[in-house]
Amino acid sequence: MSAYLDLPEFRARTVMPSADVDIVEALHPGFLDSRLAVHTSKINVRLRKRYAVPFAAPVPEIVLGWLVALVTLEAYQKRGWNPGDAQSAQIEAASNDARDELKEAADGDDGLLDLPLREDTTVTGITQGGPFSYAEPSPYDWVDAQAEAIRGR
Repeated sequence: MSAYLDLPEFRARTVMPSADVDIVEALHPGFLDSRLAVHTSKINVRLRKRYAVPFAAPVPEIVLGWLVALVTLEAYQKRGWNPGDAQSAQIEAASNDARDELKEAADGDDGLLDLPLREDTTVTGITQGGPFSYAEPSPYDWVDAQAEAIRGR
């Protein structure tokens, strides 16, 4: 399985300066590609129970945004940074927001996000619903309903 973004696409989308992306890639060849693949897989695993993944091209922009936010944090950590810097707090917040939105998209009960099947369409990507169940007003009504079903009423 390949990542939703390659290195040039990541470089174009991240808030990390291109020179810093190049430094990380020069010092640690393949690191960014591997992290893009790992987080693509994590996104797919999280969304598998509700959506048809992997997403078809063009991948929804929100998914690409999550991927960039998650990998940007790790790229800065790999390069080294000042954790007390104001920008580092923003980058960590963006990564945490991406994780929270990903969880919400995967939540079939309370999630408010409905991802499209592809970016160029409005067709929902949801393929699986939540659990199917119902409740009776009385704890004994199910017995009566089952008896009626057997009797053919």
